[in-house]
Amino acid sequence: MKNISLRAKLILGFSSIILISAFLSIVTGIRLIGNTIIKQVQVKVRLDLNSAREVYQTECIKIKNSVRLTALRYFIKDAIEKSNTLQLGVELEKIRKNESLDILNIMDKNGRILKGSHHSSNMERNLDNRIIARVLESKINIVSTEIISGENLKNESHELAQRARIRLIPTSKAKSASEKKSGMIIGAASPVFGYGGELIGVLFGGKLINKNFDIVDKVKDTVYRGEKYKGKDVGTVTIFQNDVRISTNVKRSDGRRAIGTRVSQEVYEQVVKKGIPWIGRAFVVNEWYITAYEPLRNLNRKIIGMIYVGMLEAPYKDLKNRVMITFLGIALISVILLSIIAYSTSKKITNPLKKLLFATKKVTEGDFSHKVKISTNDEIGQLTDSFNKMTSELQKVNKKYLILNKNLEKKVREKSIELKKAQDQLIQAEKMTSLGKLSAGIAHEINNPLTSILINAHLISNQLKEKENYKENLDLIIDETSRCSKIVKSLLEFSKQNPTEKNLADINDVIEKTLLLLKNHVLMHKVKIKKDLDTKLPMIMIDMNKIEQVFANVIINAMEAISRQGNLSVNSRLSEDKQFIEINFTDNGIGISEENIGKIFDPFFTTGRQTGTGLGLSISYGIIQQHNGSIHAQSKVGKGTTIIISLPVNKINKKNSKEENNNEI
Repeated sequence: MKNISLRAKLILGFSSIILISAFLSIVTGIRLIGNTIIKQVQVKVRLDLNSAREVYQTECIKIKNSVRLTALRYFIKDAIEKSNTLQLGVELEKIRKNESLDILNIMDKNGRILKGSHHSSNMERNLDNRIIARVLESKINIVSTEIISGENLKNESHELAQRARIRLIPTSKAKSASEKKSGMIIGAASPVFGYGGELIGVLFGGKLINKNFDIVDKVKDTVYRGEKYKGKDVGTVTIFQNDVRISTNVKRSDGRRAIGTRVSQEVYEQVVKKGIPWIGRAFVVNEWYITAYEPLRNLNRKIIGMIYVGMLEAPYKDLKNRVMITFLGIALISVILLSIIAYSTSKKITNPLKKLLFATKKVTEGDFSHKVKISTNDEIGQLTDSFNKMTSELQKVNKKYLILNKNLEKKVREKSIELKKAQDQLIQAEKMTSLGKLSAGIAHEINNPLTSILINAHLISNQLKEKENYKENLDLIIDETSRCSKIVKSLLEFSKQNPTEKNLADINDVIEKTLLLLKNHVLMHKVKIKKDLDTKLPMIMIDMNKIEQVFANVIINAMEAISRQGNLSVNSRLSEDKQFIEINFTDNGIGISEENIGKIFDPFFTTGRQTGTGLGLSISYGIIQQHNGSIHAQSKVGKGTTIIISLPVNKINKKNSKEENNNEI
């Protein structure tokens, strides 16, 4: 230890403490982070299982209500009391299809089938005597999940028996494989009462869960929203019959749904055998998942299956590994930094000692330039030996530092100039991009009025040979050309948020004028316009040109949505609270999907059928907002769309509109 420097001794002492602390921190931190991630995922899966249960129960209630409401229908009572079942089977089949049921049978008060929705039904009694017996006993509506034998399903429908039949597929950690012919059904039964209030029969309806993916896919879409990780679904949902997957979106290695695969033995023992929910890690078909299972019970509370949700373990395992690597990196950097700090601290401790010793020698000797010989080999002796060289070396270092500092400042200025140029280029690129988008929108909006100009020009050309009076068509050309200019101006004002020029106006006049301007568009698209305008509406403060632009955008979009000859209904009315005028445009076109209904007012959003840039409805939305109004859409795919516009009523000036006859174009 005699030849070891004082600094080295200090650093060795500091380093021992640093390494021990770092090791303990790494071990504790990794465990804490790993456990926290797993716990959070388990909590998430538990909540997802609650959501799956709610969806399943909602489906049960839906089936129960469908059967209950059908049991109240008069033709059911009449058919039972009058023993007239000729048309009953046809009607039951229609109801079964409309309500998306697999089974719909009517029984008498003794439980014997009078008529079934399937023509092949030849059973003497209903598929599930347990539910029927409970309804006959309690005279209340019952819904339950039950297991139906393959033979009973075959008697009801050969198709249902084939759907229920599942070839079991052996998987790792599962029991041995065989074949399952029985099926799981959500069944509901409701009593049918006669006109005198007496029980005259029972209506039974049900949905076979086997190979029906509506429930599991609905839960998956609701909870996990199609999220994927490395091409695999993050979240999966399954309904088990006993321990067999009969409805699932878990995929096998070949990409097919894992119908017929079985749950692991340990999960089966806990959930099905013991009735205890499972929350934790489990092997699902061919992947590890963080899972949640809970039992499904029949009417007698017997466990007949399970409902499962699971999240792919891989994303969280990778996250845990990344966190561990990050934590290790931070710990390593911390050790390095602490070592540097320890080195600097030891330096701060030894330097004062060396200075004090040197000053003491100088004072004692009386000659500050005197060299003192030291017998030790530590820093004090090295400092004494190198003192004479220190001043000159320090001056050289200082000079180099100044030169380096100047060079650094020069480089910083150069980099700042380069950064400023890059920022200017980026801003200019963004401006050009925005200008390109705005130009595309302007071209989109100008295209419609120019089309009207072209059509009217052709009409005039054809009519000049036979008619002198073509003023009306010329006026339309002038109006449409003016509207082109106003649309461009409106787009520019829209981007700058310019205020509107409002005047008192009759909204029905604006609607009529817009329809007149688009008359030839209507003829070209072969669309029938139906008007229902309230003639007693008050006048309101609006910018007529902008509101006309909104109506034109909505009408043109509606005509594009109508693939063949169709109808467009336009109606105006006063809201119930008399604070707004509501204008509805309803078409019977292709409709808008739920996925896109919330995007139609976004700038530049278009659908596959539209040829524009999608700015029309966005501009319309902005114009309506400038009028302190609202605009929204209601739509069903394949049935049509309704655009609802609300404009506030001016409370000071009100008047009754001129009465106009509602007519059809």
